[in-house]
Amino acid sequence: MDEEVIPILHVADAAAAVAWYRRLGFGKEWEHRFEPGLPAFVEIARGRVRLFLSEHSGDARPDTLIYLRVRDVDAIAAEFAVPVEEAPWAREVELRDPDGNRLRIGTPVA
Repeated sequence: MDEEVIPILHVADAAAAVAWYRRLGFGKEWEHRFEPGLPAFVEIARGRVRLFLSEHSGDARPDTLIYLRVRDVDAIAAEFAVPVEEAPWAREVELRDPDGNRLRIGTPVA
């Protein structure tokens, strides 16, 4: 087993969040509910990058910021119609998901 860190993001509607993250190339791996009608806990993945999306109150705070390194930030910028910012360390975009979580996404500069 590889060791890894998996950020947990709070979401109000896991299905809507999964649909939004699909635009970033993430796919749903699994979903858990203790009983029908109770909050969902979902894993999404893009290659080896994983995120947990939780409808449970207290699992994560609003306005969380995560950083994703990707091979092609330009494709993401085009998908979301946002400009790419040039930083000394990477070309980046910043997005907010439907729940207000912030994602800074960058392609490192050579």
